[in-house]
Amino acid sequence: MTTTRETKQNLKLQAYSILKEKIVHCEYPPGSMLNEAQLASELGFSRTPIREAISILEMEGFLHIVPKKGILVTDILLSDIVQIFQARMEIEPIALKLASPNIPHEELIKWKEIFQSDMLSIEHGYQTDTAMHLEMISYCNNAYIIDMMKKIFDKNMRIIVCSTQNKDHLQEARKEHIEILDCLLTQDIEQAATKLRTHVAGCRNAAMDFFYST
Repeated sequence: MTTTRETKQNLKLQAYSILKEKIVHCEYPPGSMLNEAQLASELGFSRTPIREAISILEMEGFLHIVPKKGILVTDILLSDIVQIFQARMEIEPIALKLASPNIPHEELIKWKEIFQSDMLSIEHGYQTDTAMHLEMISYCNNAYIIDMMKKIFDKNMRIIVCSTQNKDHLQEARKEHIEILDCLLTQDIEQAATKLRTHVAGCRNAAMDFFYST
């Protein structure tokens, strides 16, 4: 039997998950102002789980409570872009090297076939991109790296969605993913890590061009 405390905890986590998803996918764009009553009405929760979800998201840096004004969805700063992609470029190749002996061959084939498909829209393409990276990382057998990279990719996804990176970049990223997967299939792990760094650098440059080009 579910207790009252468990029910409240579940509602808080549900509200947190839904609200975070909307922020990450820029349904609530950077710089927008929200309020508890609005969110409770839109998301179908009472104000208590919404308030608790807001508190968590403020600690994670997605929201900032402005006294007497409301809840600000935090902006994407130049320092955010630099640090997020710096973290990816340093940590993700290590995670890939740890993961590579454990990734099933059929998983690599599955992802290669997905990226060879012409059916990926821009939005779905970047969601697929993130899903592949996180799945590869999940095989590294290091809970701390996995948890860290999930948090980084939440911030990374918001940058990608908000920058509306174009189809040309998506096509280039698709080719880079196939090259990384080919290296993993032939067990050329060092080359896979090198190509991964190149791919992440390209994503960083595309984001910088969008947000800070003159």
